[in-house]
Amino acid sequence: MMKKRFVTLDVMRGLTVAFMCLVNNPGTWSKIYPPLTHAEWFGCTPTDLVFPFFVFCMGCAMAFSLSKYDSLTKESSWKILKRGLLIIAVGLLLNLYPFYPYSPHDESWTFGQNYLYWLQHKRLFGVLQRIGLCYIIGGLIILGFKKHPGKIALAGLGLMIIYTAVLVIFKGPDGGPFSVEGTFASEIDKAIVGENHMYRRYLAPNGERYWFDPEGLWGSLTGACTVILGFLAGTLVRNSQKSYAALPTEKDSPIGVVARLFFASALSLAAAMIMSIWIPICKALWTPSYVLYAGGWALSVLAFLSYLIDVKGYERFFTPAKAFGMNALAAFVLSGVIAKTFGWIGWSPSRYFTANEFTSLVYAILFVLVIFSISWILYKKKIVIKL
Repeated sequence: MMKKRFVTLDVMRGLTVAFMCLVNNPGTWSKIYPPLTHAEWFGCTPTDLVFPFFVFCMGCAMAFSLSKYDSLTKESSWKILKRGLLIIAVGLLLNLYPFYPYSPHDESWTFGQNYLYWLQHKRLFGVLQRIGLCYIIGGLIILGFKKHPGKIALAGLGLMIIYTAVLVIFKGPDGGPFSVEGTFASEIDKAIVGENHMYRRYLAPNGERYWFDPEGLWGSLTGACTVILGFLAGTLVRNSQKSYAALPTEKDSPIGVVARLFFASALSLAAAMIMSIWIPICKALWTPSYVLYAGGWALSVLAFLSYLIDVKGYERFFTPAKAFGMNALAAFVLSGVIAKTFGWIGWSPSRYFTANEFTSLVYAILFVLVIFSISWILYKKKIVIKL
């Protein structure tokens, strides 16, 4: 039974990272297949669910990986900090790869001048950096209240309240607290890392460009809430498995767990839609309503996969996804290295896949198949790359 649960998580994680590679590597950014685009600012497309699904899976897995720890000790704290910092370090290295400016800013400058300028304008945030921060914040809260799951949920609620209060109290003069013009989240990043190390492509409705990083520091607070939501789901499953093994009951049976996950999903989605009346659903800010909305869909997918794998026994049909999921982090890093290597050597897929959105999608699918082939080799050789 325990093995089944890990399989379900691997499958969900594998499907998530496959979709992540798909949306991050189109044939051309000017002709993206419409369903694979992000929402402009408010709202949520299927593509906007990929990142929180990965974070949710990480939290769900923590219910198993941290099971031997009952509280926040020196050993358990170090485990959380070490893994979180390693993930952040890998993200920073991926940002820096290939570790020198292969496209000089000014041809008249020396290599040293170009290199210094490159370092001074390199983005510090990213997907892995956000994942690492969420892992640390969420992990420390989880371990701090490990014996009281209700307090873990309350801590997550507290984070969302603090997050929202700060944005509302310190909103900018140019727009609302959840707009790209008025959000205080960008001011926090500018104060700590500076504008030159932030993402710089967000446009306001009036056409003005604003400094904003979608993986900035403040959104990591609510990102940790997604970790907590995943952990609570994983804890529900793990406790049910233990109870069912000791004394089989309908509530703790596989179908009973599926029903409880679907019910939790419905509650989360309903709460998200009600909350969105006042706090818009926005991936870029990772708003509390977005936490509940994306979390609700993640719970639904986990329940559905659990039904197919744990109840119906269709595990073998998901073997490719399981292969992806067992090395999900490695697959994501590899996809980033390959994409950046193409830029390094001067090869661009847009030369061959720019005709329309369909050809752009074809390239994205081919790219995923390449990553999958490598993941499949690792799976067959029973190699699992972990941090």
